[in-house]
Parts: sequence; structure tokens; C-alpha cells
Amino acid sequence: MKRRIRTPYFEIGVKNYVYGDDVLDMALHADACAEKYDVDVAMIVPYTEIRRVCENTAHLYVFAPYMDTLRPGRGMADVLPEAIKAAGACGVVVNHCERPMSLPQIKATIDRARELDLMVFGCADSIAETRALAQLHPDIINPEPSELIGGGSGVSSPEYVQTNIRAVKDIYEDIIVEQAAGVSSPKEVYDFIYAGCEATGAASGIFKAADPKKMAEDMIAAVRRAIDDRKANGLE
Repeated sequence: MKRRIRTPYFEIGVKNYVYGDDVLDMALHADACAEKYDVDVAMIVPYTEIRRVCENTAHLYVFAPYMDTLRPGRGMADVLPEAIKAAGACGVVVNHCERPMSLPQIKATIDRARELDLMVFGCADSIAETRALAQLHPDIINPEPSELIGGGSGVSSPEYVQTNIRAVKDIYEDIIVEQAAGVSSPKEVYDFIYAGCEATGAASGIFKAADPKKMAEDMIAAVRRAIDDRKANGLE
């Protein structure tokens, strides 16, 4: 059965900022933070670390950064969906700006993910692409302008955020909309979640920080503060 992540959640994107034991070290820390603050945490990890992270954590939602659509058999160097599932991943990312895909590729990947009860985390870099992606009904959409990814250029404007949320929810209300591009501080995390966003996250904002583990914890704690403040102020 496909797992369902609670909202609002926080997402950590490893990319290639760290590898090997450093990925596991961050995963163990994030797992402890997820329990401490009672916030679901998604983590997108390199293929080589999926099994190790899954076998050593209890609270993380581990996503593969990509997969192909082939079936068991021939296919040298392709990423087999069944292997992603067997390693313990609960989902897969599609169409990240660093691994763009055509709409037919996205649809084929979503179809294969559904066969295996894998969640689909879809990325889009414009409102038009967000609408097109929403038609394919992934579980999560992260509308992030490409120029904001990697940090240093600010975060999405409130207008961009709200327009994308409406674009998705008008098509499928149950799609989770994450806002994460350019997030580099706990305050930005807090502001997104307090404003009603269903999820946010960071990659460079964590791994380029002077103390990545502290930054990750501060961001997860900010999600909890925003949730509590929304409840205290009658927004839930």
C-alpha cells in the first residue's frame, strides 16, 4: 500500500552535496528530528544510499531522485523501478530541472510508479508546466522556478506560490503542493508553512550552511512552530 505523508512536511534534498557515510549521518539526524518535533520528513537520497538510509531510519519518507520505466531483464545502467522499491524507497522524483523529462516520459514514469505503489514527487518550473503536470495526478508537485534552485536568488513570491496552489487544486484537490525553491533559512520555512503551504524543504540551504545538521534541525523545528502558531491563532 502506498504511504501517505502528513502535511505540512519538510523535505531534504541531498543531490550530490554529500555522499556515502555523510548521507547516512544526515539521515539519522533528520530521523531523530522528525520524531522530536513530530513532523514528517521526506529525504531525496542518491540511489547508492537508499537501502542503507531506509534500513537505519524509522520516520523518513525516502525518495529516489529518478527512475526509468523498463521492466526486469535487459537494460544496462538503467534505474529499475522494482529495484527502487526493493531498496526501500517510498517514492520517486520526476522532472527535476537537473533531470528534465518530456510529458510522455513523466506519464510513463507515473504509470510505473502506480504499479508499485510508489509516491510521485513532480517538479515544474512554470505555472503552465505546473498545470500540465497536475493533469497527470502525481502525489506531490513542487513548482520551483529554475533560477531559484541552488540558493542565493531568494524564494518564490507569495503571488507565484498562491497562483501555483490554485492551479493544482483546481485540477486535483488531493495533490500536495510543496514550495521549496531557494529556501535557505528557518524563517523562510516558517513563513511558508504559517502562510498555509502544505510543505517546504531545502537542499543547498542545508548542505551549504556552516553547520548542515543544525540548519536541518532548525528548519524542521520551524515547521513545528508554524503548525503550532497556526493552531493557536485559529488558522487550522
